Parts: sequence; C-alpha cells; structure tokens
Amino acid sequence: MSVSPPEVSAPSPVAVGRTLTLATLVGLFLLTVLPFVAALVQGQASDLLRHVVYALATAFLLAGVWRGSVWSWRLTVGLSVLSGFLVFVAGMFAGSVNWQGWVVSLAGLGFIACGLLLVGHPAIRAFLDTRWAARGRA
Repeated sequence: MSVSPPEVSAPSPVAVGRTLTLATLVGLFLLTVLPFVAALVQGQASDLLRHVVYALATAFLLAGVWRGSVWSWRLTVGLSVLSGFLVFVAGMFAGSVNWQGWVVSLAGLGFIACGLLLVGHPAIRAFLDTRWAARGRA
C-alpha cells in the first residue's frame, strides 16, 4: 500500500498577477520619487512642494491602476514608456561625459520595463482583467 502525497496545485495566474502588479506599481512609484528622495538626503530641498505634489499625483494615478481604472492604466503605460525613453536618451547624452548618466539610462530602462510589464505579462493582465471586469459590474 503506497501513500501518494497530496497534489499541490499551482497558484492561479490572478493570484500571481496580484503580486506582480503590486511589485510593478511600487517599482514605478520608487523610480519616480527616487531622485527627489536622493536630493533630500543630500540636503537639497528646493521645490519641495512641487515634488510632493508630483509624488502624490503619481500615487493617485497608480492607485487608479490598482483599483481597475482602464484610463489610469493607459495613461500609466503611455507615460512610463514615453518618460522611460526620454530618460534613457538623456542618460545616454549625460553618460558620454559622466558615469552617472549610465545610472539615469538604467532608470529609463526601468520605466520602460515597468510599462511593458503592465501591458505584456500574462499574469498581470489576468489580474487587471479581473479588476476591469469587477469595476465594469459596479
């Protein structure tokens, strides 16, 4: 008499997508506010109010994606890819003179990667599809 171990099922794509979506949105937020936080750590508090408003607007937009707003998702994807491209190019120009430009270019690639993850990762799309469907019924 042999006893077989209980079958372990793989987590659903929606459950995996929930974690990946949250990680992607947090990554986008961190990429957005990191230059401001770095400047604060260095003692540069110029335009404090503008940066705080920008961080709050970013958080509001990303919270809209999390809640299932299609328009927030579209705007987030568009802005992350466009700004990622612009940051990448600016970093490449700065990288020809200073090594910190390469760090800026990597941040641009991070923006692009986060935007593309929101569009192309199957688990993230499965999670967002459930959010969109639930929001459509409400």
